Amino acid sequence: MSKNPTTKPPVWFWIVSVLALLWNLMGVMNYLGSAFMKEAIKAEMTPEQVNLMESTPAWVTAAFAIAVWFGAAGCIGLLLRKKWAKSALGMSLIGVLAQTGYGFFMTNATDVYGQTEAIIIPLMVIVIAIFLIFFARLSERKLWII
Repeated sequence: MSKNPTTKPPVWFWIVSVLALLWNLMGVMNYLGSAFMKEAIKAEMTPEQVNLMESTPAWVTAAFAIAVWFGAAGCIGLLLRKKWAKSALGMSLIGVLAQTGYGFFMTNATDVYGQTEAIIIPLMVIVIAIFLIFFARLSERKLWII
């Protein structure tokens, strides 16, 4: 007999988990683009945007990597119904907060990108990252993940 009996998750668990994975995979693609296709991206940017991108410290890029890779791993963990998904999503949130904190408080990103790209989208990313942790906690309590 199993020590940790599980409960069959409802359909909406799978829907949320798949949508969350797709969301995080968009972040992975954004990260890979910024890491490996810088010249192509720079060609489409204004000089101010290029300057802001080039002045980004390595620790912010590392926070970005942590946010997207741990986020994707956490969502895969949800789909595999693994308890470690919660920890991975927590690490992702730490990366998100570090990266967005830099953008909010240490740059002139609002002047360079405008409010939508510099404030609204990062706030949406924070809200989704927090939601995913609460979703993982709920899933753990309901024994949908073990």
